[in-house]
Amino acid sequence: MRWLTSRFDLDLSTPQVMGIVNVTPDSFSDGGRHATTAAALRYCEQLLKDGAHMLDIGGESTRPGSPAVGLVEELARVLPVVQGAVTLGVPVSVDTYKPEVMRAVLDAGADVVNDIWALRQGDALAVIASHPRCGVCLMHMHRDPQTMQLAPMEGEVVNQVGDFLRERAEALTALGVTFERIVLDPGIGFGKTVAQNFSLLARQKPLLALGYPLLAGWSRKSSLGQVTGREVPAERVSASVAAALLSVERGARVVRVHDVRETVDALKVWQASLPL
Repeated sequence: MRWLTSRFDLDLSTPQVMGIVNVTPDSFSDGGRHATTAAALRYCEQLLKDGAHMLDIGGESTRPGSPAVGLVEELARVLPVVQGAVTLGVPVSVDTYKPEVMRAVLDAGADVVNDIWALRQGDALAVIASHPRCGVCLMHMHRDPQTMQLAPMEGEVVNQVGDFLRERAEALTALGVTFERIVLDPGIGFGKTVAQNFSLLARQKPLLALGYPLLAGWSRKSSLGQVTGREVPAERVSASVAAALLSVERGARVVRVHDVRETVDALKVWQASLPL
């Protein structure tokens, strides 16, 4: 299985660890620690030393209830970091839903657009379709970041999430984007209850049956805090690694994580245990 991106043809037979770089003052987990360009680039370099295969740079927090960030502010946060990160020799993903930001970061050399709205804002579909090669991650989100946990989804969610992701992927391939450029993300924590989130982990097979690689984003999420009793996100490292490992064992090809070193080590142990 492959993931075609702007500059890289990624072999997903080896699970890819995507290191999170939040260039924001209000991230739920590490807000403010990497909010300047210099700090963010130092952190990018540290994540690569820790074993990250790729980087995911974001300039707007999407935690439940987070306020939207204006276009000018997001570009000011993200673009200088992207311009530096693309020189580091690994794929660079940008977590954004704004078409204008997508254009700017792709022009700067970014490899992947990671969109929580699955290209439902403005002309985002056209931006990706017009690019000759960039990768894209389409995520499921119920409602929006401001309201998603006020009224989460109802009922069984695996089929609902699968149907949504299939529709969004088909909307993109209908515009000529090859399926090798697309990865899907069920959106853990984005408008789902704790039980619904864990059902998406327990039943990844129907999502894999869509035929696209799956990205799992469990890192430090509140559902892990609910089942472990760890209220502070930074204390959820062990739970995050466990969820990432289970996701990969059940078929996910990319894991988006804060705790890169710990996740990489866990995956090495898992890989060493596989039958020859």
